[in-house]
Amino acid sequence: MSAPVSIVTDSTAYLPPAALLSEQITTVPLTVVVDGEAHEEGDGVTAASLAEALRKHRPVTTSRPSPEAFAAAYRAAAEAGAEGIVSLHLSAEVSGTYDAAALAAPGSPVPVRVVDSGMVAMALGFSALAAARAAREEGDLDAVVRAARQRAERTSALFYVDTLDYLRRGGRIGTAQALLGSALAVKPLLELTEGRIQPLEKVRTASRAIARLEELTVARAAALEVPVEVAVHHLAASERAEALAENLRERVGDLVNLHVSEVGAVIGAHTGPGLLGAVVAPAQ
Repeated sequence: MSAPVSIVTDSTAYLPPAALLSEQITTVPLTVVVDGEAHEEGDGVTAASLAEALRKHRPVTTSRPSPEAFAAAYRAAAEAGAEGIVSLHLSAEVSGTYDAAALAAPGSPVPVRVVDSGMVAMALGFSALAAARAAREEGDLDAVVRAARQRAERTSALFYVDTLDYLRRGGRIGTAQALLGSALAVKPLLELTEGRIQPLEKVRTASRAIARLEELTVARAAALEVPVEVAVHHLAASERAEALAENLRERVGDLVNLHVSEVGAVIGAHTGPGLLGAVVAPAQ
């Protein structure tokens, strides 16, 4: 039986297919363009092919969904019996996806609340899962929005990249900041703060940076003082991701679940191969 409030998110939430099905969450895909050929995220561009294109400096760009794509998702939810919709998306500071959803909302046959999660990847995914649970249990638009925002506000999204160049090319960080990192030959640790990608620490080697990422993740989990869920993301760095995940399983107290996944083409296009990320959220 469907909940009276339907949850719509976007493809950068990177939720497992089983979770999308069981929680009845709809995803609207962003687009990745490789060598001038456009693909919906998850269709036609694998992580391996994306990493190869980036390493060979082939042109890779991304774009938000159209308002029409959101309008179609809202109509479908209404036709399936939804009395209201919460449309929850990646940070408006890094993508126009929120704006596209907001443009479509007034034309929906049922009320739509569009929410900027301020997050990306499973930091957004965890928020969507909180929204879906609230929709089942409370069935009220305000309660669903509140649950999504509260979980997002208590979630940490930390990540390591081999180089800042991909973030610079996509305009996600400033050129001066990226060039400074390259000039000093440092390995950057970054954090999503208030919806923006911000430098957290600069470490001299990749191994030390990844060790520091582990330390920070353990500390963020402990600071929540509740059971937690953790997601480890990567792009073309599966061995690093599995090693980090194994260490976190041993070190994070009150760990309810730990997910390991490769990011999709949209986030991968802006971070580049070698990305390693850790998301910590209070368990539901």
